[in-house]
Amino acid sequence: MRISPLRQRMIDDMTARHFSEKAQKDYIRCVKNLAAFIGRPPETATAEDLRLYRLHLVQSPLGASSVNSYMTALRFFFSITLDRYELRKPLFRVEQPRKLPTVLTQEEVARLLDAAPSAKYKAALSVAYGAGLRASEVLSLKVSDIDSARMLLRVEQGKGRKDRFAMLSPMLLDILREWYRIGRPQGWLFPGRDPVNPLTTRQLNRVCHMAARLAGINKRVSAHTLRHSFATHLLEQDIDIRVIQVLLETTTYCPPTAHRSADLLSIPSALRRDSADFEALRLSGRRTGCHSAAGRLCRLHTRMDDRASGGAFQALG
Repeated sequence: MRISPLRQRMIDDMTARHFSEKAQKDYIRCVKNLAAFIGRPPETATAEDLRLYRLHLVQSPLGASSVNSYMTALRFFFSITLDRYELRKPLFRVEQPRKLPTVLTQEEVARLLDAAPSAKYKAALSVAYGAGLRASEVLSLKVSDIDSARMLLRVEQGKGRKDRFAMLSPMLLDILREWYRIGRPQGWLFPGRDPVNPLTTRQLNRVCHMAARLAGINKRVSAHTLRHSFATHLLEQDIDIRVIQVLLETTTYCPPTAHRSADLLSIPSALRRDSADFEALRLSGRRTGCHSAAGRLCRLHTRMDDRASGGAFQALG
C-alpha cells in the first residue's frame, strides 16, 4: 500500500524518537480519525477544527485517558511533523479523576492463586504478585531470565524500554520450578498456544478474571491488581515507601523523612539476608526529585523474605 509523504514523515519523526510500533500505530490512528471528523486532510485543520474535535472527544464515551492519548498524538503531529506550534493551544489535556486501585487481601490473593486453572497460570500470576511486575513484564520473561543464584528476575525492556532486576523470593522460585518440571518451557517462560510466542496480556487477564470468580472474589480484579496488592502489603508491613518505589521501578519523588535523607535509604531487616552487607540504598544525587531505580536493586537486598514479599504464598503452603 502506498504511504503518503505526510504519513511517512510522521513515521520518520516517531522512529527517530524510538517510538514503539504500537505507539506509532496509535498516533497514526488518532490523526486519521481527525481527518475523518473534519472531512479533509489533517494538515489543513484550523484551531477551530481542533477545538470542535476536542469537544467531540470529551462528549463521546471515551474516558479521560483515551482523550488525553488523542491530545498527545495530535500535539506531536502538529508541533513536530508540521511545525505548527500555534495549534497546540486547543489540544490541552483533560483532568483525569483519581481513583483508588483495587487491592486484595493476602487471603484473597492466596485463594486467587489457588484457583488458577493450571500450573502455568498459577506461576504467571504468582510472578505478578510476588515480584510486583506488570502483566507485559511477566509475559516477556524467558527461562534464562531466572537467576536463582542471585535470587533475581531479569526484566528486559519493561515500561519505558528499561532493563531492570526484580526480586525473586524462595517460595516464588519453588512455584516457578514446579511449573518448569511440568511444562518444560524452552524459550518464553510462559509460552502461548504457539510456543514461538508468549501468552498475551489479554489471555492472562481472562484467566485472572476466571480465577477470581472461582475464588469467590467479587472485586474487579486484573493481573495489574496483583501488582497493587504487592505494594500495598509491603506498605502495611511498614516498609519504607521509597523501597517500594524502587521495587516497582517508579520515579515519583519521595521527600526526606526523619528516617530517610534525600539520597540515602535505610533498608529494614525484613528486606535483608542474614549475611547481607547491604545496609542502605543510595539514590541519585540529582536535585530534580526523580530517581531512576534501574540497576539499583542489587544494592537493595535481593532476597526479601516471604513474610515481607506477601503472605499469600505462605498461606498457600
